[in-house]
Amino acid sequence: MPPIIDLEKCTGCGTCVQTCPAEVLAVNDGKAKVVKPDECLECRACDASCPTNAISFP
Repeated sequence: MPPIIDLEKCTGCGTCVQTCPAEVLAVNDGKAKVVKPDECLECRACDASCPTNAISFP
């Protein structure tokens, strides 16, 4: 399952994008978005790197 981005908490810093080894995330319109959900490795690197805790997994 791909991550869920809380858009209220997301500041669009891009840390999650830089951390994701599978390039699942991108910053569009100032917020992180899941752009390749089927590529997610569920490694949770994005979640661990997010400074605002805007990322979670179902």
